[in-house]
Amino acid sequence: MSFNHTVTHTVDVAAIALRFEQPADHVLHLYFRAHPQLGLRDRGWIAESLYTLLRHKRSLEVLTDSQDVRLMVLASLCKYQGVSLRELQPLLNAAEETLLKKIKATPVASLPYAAQIEFPDWLIEKLQTTLNQNELSSLAAAMNQPAPLDLRVNTVLAERLAVLNEFAASGIVAVVTPYSHTGIRLKQKIALNSHPLFLSGKIEVQDEGSQILGALLAPKRGEMIVDFCAGAGGKTLMLGAQMRSQGRLYAWDISEKRLANLKPRLKRSGLSNVHPQVLTSEQDTKVKRLQGKIDRVLVDAPCSGLGTLRRNPDLKWRQTPTAINELVSKQKAILRSAARLLKPGGRLVYATCSILPEENEGVVAAFLEEHEAFHLLECGELLAQARVPLKMGAFLHLSPHEHGTDGFFAAAIQRRA
Repeated sequence: MSFNHTVTHTVDVAAIALRFEQPADHVLHLYFRAHPQLGLRDRGWIAESLYTLLRHKRSLEVLTDSQDVRLMVLASLCKYQGVSLRELQPLLNAAEETLLKKIKATPVASLPYAAQIEFPDWLIEKLQTTLNQNELSSLAAAMNQPAPLDLRVNTVLAERLAVLNEFAASGIVAVVTPYSHTGIRLKQKIALNSHPLFLSGKIEVQDEGSQILGALLAPKRGEMIVDFCAGAGGKTLMLGAQMRSQGRLYAWDISEKRLANLKPRLKRSGLSNVHPQVLTSEQDTKVKRLQGKIDRVLVDAPCSGLGTLRRNPDLKWRQTPTAINELVSKQKAILRSAARLLKPGGRLVYATCSILPEENEGVVAAFLEEHEAFHLLECGELLAQARVPLKMGAFLHLSPHEHGTDGFFAAAIQRRA
């Protein structure tokens, strides 16, 4: 397909995505399904161009002094994707060419601060309560870079060294992750879904930050464990492998569709101790029936997702302060309900992929204030026990600029014996 046509498709899909009615990955999925003539290389280029535009939307609006989608796409290509003006010239009129030359020559450092860091005002205001300007700038710079592809080795079926050797044998550059004992990071994007290691269940896609939650929960063989907000089950499968498929592991979620995505992954995993179940709400009778009987509970709470902006840059434009207030209420209700499952001495890990204190420390503090039967465990101590080389205090705080992971928060809570 010609370069001209590919740019036209990028403008078309960007016009849909910039309405922010649906997640960007879903917009791409629907667009590609409607345009089957687009080849794999064209799809990759269009997707990369869209995500680059979403990362840099704020500075592009300032640089173009416009919200014209075509102009923003052209500016994004020449300013942030390294496409030369010579390549773009056949697509441009004289005014556009003049403007793009000016944009290319304008240093990003000369733009207003909010445009430099590419965050909306409300998010900057929230983050400034806990971060100084240097910290905020470093966080934003890391969030505006694409994320690497992190994998978790399924230790029920394979060892990390053997997986690394198999990647090397097929010419794929892979390295161990610095913190997770089961993590592998790929330096290049590959068609993972068709790779023999993936098809055989030996690897799963999972950010290293997410893998660290397993070290905090530390499930043991033979225990009863609940993954309270299991979603598509990435963390469930990790916990099942840590249990060596012994004991009972419940994967709960209110979305039947999300849990359905767990089924093929579970089949590949070789695990036999996982029991997916749909909940009607956090007050479901399944929760009441197991009250006080569970050894460990993972609550990976529904959240703003602002820690995943490297992968989902549209979230910073789709989220709102009102939506976050609603999420905080939901998080508090879920944590209260999940904590009732714990037997005396049991452990709960509350986690989010958010960087906002109100979704993190705020939710945990409110819970502990209301529930004297529970106390906080030191995440730093739990990580040391698991031989994870991360220096942390009471809470787990991970970020892309400091740890190379998505933004993650976790707290470990124990019910008093």
